[in-house]
Amino acid sequence: TFKQQPALRLALPESTQAMKTGANEMTPLVVSVDAQGNLRLGADATPVTVDRLRSELVSRAGKNPEMKMAISADKAAPFGQIVKVMDAAKDAKVKFVSAYTKEVAK
Repeated sequence: TFKQQPALRLALPESTQAMKTGANEMTPLVVSVDAQGNLRLGADATPVTVDRLRSELVSRAGKNPEMKMAISADKAAPFGQIVKVMDAAKDAKVKFVSAYTKEVAK
């Protein structure tokens, strides 16, 4: 089933390497970082702190070792906050972390 992402207004960074995901792929757990550095977790965009994110990732990765995570960060988001999200994923042993980007307009 198709799940619509929450209506957070994020200006995604552009990438010439942006790829579309396949319909048969496992839907990743989305962590959103807005321009102010606020974190939101999952399809319901639950506000979380870095510590809460870490514990949620540990719990979910423990239940599903093949869990995928995607970071959806505004291009103006503080890079330090993005690094904290990546560190939390590493602590939780999440094996696959990607980032949402948009294709460069040609």
